[in-house]
Amino acid sequence: MQEVVFDEPYKFVPPYRGRFWSWAVGRYLPRLLRKRFGITGWKCHGLDHLRGSLDSGHGIILCPNHTRLSDPLMSGAITTETPCHAFAMASWHVFKQNWLAAFVCHRVGGFSVYREGLDRKALDTAIGIVATAERPLIIFPEGGISAANDRLMSLMEGTSFVARAAAKKRARSQPESRVVIHPVAFRYQHRADPEERLSPVVARLEQHLFWQTQEQLPLIDRIERIRRALQSTREVQWLGHAKAGDVEQRIVDLVNQILQTYEAEWLGQTRAGDVIARVKDLRTVILADMVTNKVDSTEKKRRWRQLTDLYYAQSMSLHPKGYLDPNIDKSRLNHRLFETVERLEEELTDSVTLYHDLHVDIRIGEAIDIDSSARRSRGSDPLMVTLRTRMLDLLGVEDQWPPVPVTDC
Repeated sequence: MQEVVFDEPYKFVPPYRGRFWSWAVGRYLPRLLRKRFGITGWKCHGLDHLRGSLDSGHGIILCPNHTRLSDPLMSGAITTETPCHAFAMASWHVFKQNWLAAFVCHRVGGFSVYREGLDRKALDTAIGIVATAERPLIIFPEGGISAANDRLMSLMEGTSFVARAAAKKRARSQPESRVVIHPVAFRYQHRADPEERLSPVVARLEQHLFWQTQEQLPLIDRIERIRRALQSTREVQWLGHAKAGDVEQRIVDLVNQILQTYEAEWLGQTRAGDVIARVKDLRTVILADMVTNKVDSTEKKRRWRQLTDLYYAQSMSLHPKGYLDPNIDKSRLNHRLFETVERLEEELTDSVTLYHDLHVDIRIGEAIDIDSSARRSRGSDPLMVTLRTRMLDLLGVEDQWPPVPVTDC
């Protein structure tokens, strides 16, 4: 399991306001992206939209989709080519994993946000940055990595809270000024041949499962077999036996069974809706006494097992139904094969070796004006609906994969 949760008290990491490191990393960015993530090039579209907002002195929020670990660095491509400097909200775990990642993230403008609770310092910092138009602020509104370029997960409403609060604050001091959101789309393109690049990785995963390699089968069939095998092992752990039937429906069922089991214990009732939000809420309540050392070692061990189950439930939810439909456009299917093998490799080995020969199209949308007098209404937030629609348009995809629904288990 990747280190994304820590059972220790949270300490806010404020933004670093110097500009030298942001400039220096920008100069090194092409080499860093190529070496670390196999990104060989990119092209930015719509930079004039951002430049126009900067020239007008607006408070700016940039909202990209979040499909890969490389996305924060790809944001540096935007600021380098504009050019400008930016701040970014980054999950606290980024500052905890290793000193180099923490140092670079902090020096280029990242500041921490605690995903397992209400982080008032992070929110106040974000609002202040936007309200004063100090720099553009980067927020990934999905709240997690989707691992799928053709899917946009549910958007967290913290983005609209920051935008509206900043707009109201800015309107009090500068009534003629504006706060805007620019939707951003990162679309990755694998330029390698999937048979050539994926077959060795799939063979390693087959061997990881103690199989003979299955070169006689089509690549997509081999990938599907690995998905079924991984799902069966999880069902044996949870249910005592593997289920039959469509693997994607089985994923939906098991995700909901895991979440409902812990929701019943910790929240008093089962819930429906977005998996990422449900996992976040469960982590918040499970970690509450752990970070203050109010539980003994036995209880802490039990809770860590539950947190691990939640991690894998979230990982399973990143395999949307129908994503590997063999009838879709070949180039799009090839990219989805890469994404799926990357997910499987990470789930089975906690590492990814497939980073190479990627090109990124970066699209920056027109500004969405924030009405400083608007109030949050019941039901869906019109601002977030507009942001989601604009992001999907930039990605060039339809909203085909809503949050995983709750089912009776």
